Amino acid sequence: MKFLVETSARHVHLTQEHLEILFGKGYELTRKKDLSQPGQYACEERVTIVGSKKELAGVSILGPVRKATQVELSLTDARAIGVAAPIKESGDIAGSGACKIVGPCGEIEIAEGVIAAKRHIHATPEEMVSISSPQNSRRVGREALGVKNGEIVSVKVDTDGRSLVFGDVVVRVSDSYALAMHIDTDESNAAACGREQYGEIVK
Repeated sequence: MKFLVETSARHVHLTQEHLEILFGKGYELTRKKDLSQPGQYACEERVTIVGSKKELAGVSILGPVRKATQVELSLTDARAIGVAAPIKESGDIAGSGACKIVGPCGEIEIAEGVIAAKRHIHATPEEMVSISSPQNSRRVGREALGVKNGEIVSVKVDTDGRSLVFGDVVVRVSDSYALAMHIDTDESNAAACGREQYGEIVK
């Protein structure tokens, strides 16, 4: 069973409090484009991420607002601007990197929240049953009971001249997800991924 592999470029998630500091009191995000995960969307608004060496302008904001502000960068981005970006799952920001975020109406300093997102697969419980069932286990290279929430798997991506197997891929299962794997721009470029790229779980 193959599934979509999407490239996730640098972006920011904001709390409502931080959004209002950056864009003005009572501000609401402007939806630009729906993303593959239900309820998630790219916004018209952009911010600048400032590190100790330089800054990244025009960084996208993803909506809706969250309980904690989070900045997701590739390791190349993080090193270029001089910020720490430990590899973590989205939402796990304890002990992560610090930076300044600048908007048109203000700026904020976050003591933690900068990460390089751990590559992961989003799936619903039903899709995990499908992926791990005896009928599909031969096609996806998994044992019948092998795939579950939080498991670390490997995913093979076939491309022209740069096919590879991504290890350390965490499976994230929720009724609110849609089946897709997410990698960052460093990982996507390493495999020469195209605009419509697919992968499959392997042993």
